[in-house]
Amino acid sequence: MRYKNSIILVLSVATLVCIGLVMLTSTSVWIESESSKYSHLTKQTVFLCLGIMLAYILAKLDYTILKKKKWIVYLGFGVSTLLLMSLYVPGIGKTVNGSTRWIQIPLLGTFQPSELAKLTTVIFIAYWYSHYQAEVKSLLKGFIWPSLLLGVSVTLIFFEKDMGTAASLGAAGLSIIFIAGARMRFIIPSLASVCYVAYYFVQADQNRWSRIMAFLDLENNALGKGYQQMRALCAFGNGGMSGLGVGFGAEKRSYLPFPHTDFIFPAIGEELGWVTFLVVFCFVIYAVFGFIIAWQAKDAFGRFLAIGLTTVVVIPAMVNIGVTTATLPNTGLPLPFVSYGGTNLTVTLATVGILISIGVRGKQKHSNNKLGTILPNSDIRI
Repeated sequence: MRYKNSIILVLSVATLVCIGLVMLTSTSVWIESESSKYSHLTKQTVFLCLGIMLAYILAKLDYTILKKKKWIVYLGFGVSTLLLMSLYVPGIGKTVNGSTRWIQIPLLGTFQPSELAKLTTVIFIAYWYSHYQAEVKSLLKGFIWPSLLLGVSVTLIFFEKDMGTAASLGAAGLSIIFIAGARMRFIIPSLASVCYVAYYFVQADQNRWSRIMAFLDLENNALGKGYQQMRALCAFGNGGMSGLGVGFGAEKRSYLPFPHTDFIFPAIGEELGWVTFLVVFCFVIYAVFGFIIAWQAKDAFGRFLAIGLTTVVVIPAMVNIGVTTATLPNTGLPLPFVSYGGTNLTVTLATVGILISIGVRGKQKHSNNKLGTILPNSDIRI
């Protein structure tokens, strides 16, 4: 059963990656010059191979090594935090479309520290709660310290003008805090305060606020901030259920912005039609079997880690699909495993490797506790 869970998880990821490569091949013709045609596809394939190798290595390794050698956890979190901070140093960060999210690395191209921070922060929070299980109900070690550590990464990412990634990482961290058993009387007021502060900063940022206002009235902002979402809806309408066929989409031809990254989902809808439902189904499968792996994990660290790694992938997918179908305001998040982006693809494949490591080493038969109950002698909510 343990291996079946991992196999199904891998099959869902493989399906998403294949769809992404097909659509990147289709959109590459229109986003690149004639002399560099398919260069995006070539780069994505290189990072795919790197990600597969990394996932294979991590799947073979026992994930408990992270708990036994805590210096790896601290080092990873420290390095990712320093990389995030370096983006605020003039001359280091690379600004694209008003956001400074990338570092230019010679020979390797651009690197996005927030993607690494998502992984290292989830690992750190999972390690923290597995180490301080006896004090999970305390205010200091059970809530304040882990929340502050999570807040460091989230805040640094938020002020890069990457609100979507910050929110998804915050939600993943919060899921670990909740599952670990932290007191709700600490969580609820803090969450309300964070939402209020986020609302204040979003409203103060003219670009972010105008996107939300455009979302609330797309028809009257079809040529302004709502342009991307309106063109995405047109793409879905053009494709219908059957799709126009690979390569025959019209919206990617200078109409739909970023059809290879943030708005690749509408491109899939226009050319492949019903395959969009397959994409959604694959993410549902990923979520379900990710949580099953967490439920069957042999220890608290594996349980917390699997929950965090599952949510840190599924939540951005939900947000991206919500944005491209005009059910959420535009945030600029890629679709995991599908959108173009070397850092994102490599890191998300690494999370799959760790999930497999947890899955194949999980308990064969779990206790009779149901999801949401408290395990005996524990405060864990799973």
